[in-house]
Amino acid sequence: MKGPGPLWRDRLAFDMRAALLVCALLALLPVVVTGPYAQGIILVSVYFAMLSLAWNALAGFTGQFSLAPAAFAMLGGYTTALLDFYWKVPLGFALPAAIVSTALLGLLLGKLVLNLSGPYLSLTTLAFAEIARVVVGNSHEFTRGDQGMHVATLTENRLGYYYIFLAALVFVLGVLYAMLRGRLGRFMTAVRDDPVGAESRGIDVVRVKMIVFCTSCAICGLAGALYGTFSQLVSPELGLLQQTGLVLSMVVIGGMASMTGSIVGALLVYLGSEWLRGFGDVQVIVFALLVILFARWVPGGLWGLALARIRGRRS
Repeated sequence: MKGPGPLWRDRLAFDMRAALLVCALLALLPVVVTGPYAQGIILVSVYFAMLSLAWNALAGFTGQFSLAPAAFAMLGGYTTALLDFYWKVPLGFALPAAIVSTALLGLLLGKLVLNLSGPYLSLTTLAFAEIARVVVGNSHEFTRGDQGMHVATLTENRLGYYYIFLAALVFVLGVLYAMLRGRLGRFMTAVRDDPVGAESRGIDVVRVKMIVFCTSCAICGLAGALYGTFSQLVSPELGLLQQTGLVLSMVVIGGMASMTGSIVGALLVYLGSEWLRGFGDVQVIVFALLVILFARWVPGGLWGLALARIRGRRS
């Protein structure tokens, strides 16, 4: 999607409608998918869809490549766990605290890294992600280390959790759409397409990056906190680099700079990952190859292919 204007707004609105249609189909899915295990897999796919949307807002729409979405999800989960474990803070307060704390942490990290360009942002966020995971894993007295921490649950009903996650996904879509359809969205695409030109036109490039980065971190924190209450356990495994690799493959396969692509990519990649478990630990290899193939021959991802087909039929 190139620059702002009527065509950009039309494509964005179409993308949003398609994303909401996918969410509506997901809402109807429990009618035919009744098993708790299958519903749990789809629910975790929705968790990854939120992470994918957060990363796509930063990388696809703003051109900033962070390697820390899983780390911020882990930190959001631990915020909720620590508040519950040590101070018995109700989840009604702990979940917003996870959002705020990850946004503030993103603000602090952003002040250090968002004036960097090229590979330095990716390398710095990668270092932060690994440091955060190692610190959490080795703070046995405070975080219980690799054993993880128990988290209170919102509900014991698996189907209820399914719709809580789906409601959170729709909320994230609404936040991103509100950002993208306004002046901030125009600034985001300008920073992505030509940061030097954007700065020469009076756009505060670092401020735009900061807003999007903090929003992305907050969404990851929300997703991680919700996942922790669902699994009733958070551990350093949430922040593994492999989890970030899954998120990146979901966005590349689904479609960069697309909300619908983020959701569809998350569903397909996670479901495929679960299916591949029966063949051994080959998920990383398979999805790494798919990312290479898509980046080389299908740069727009599945959403780009769908748009091309729609344009072909209309013409």
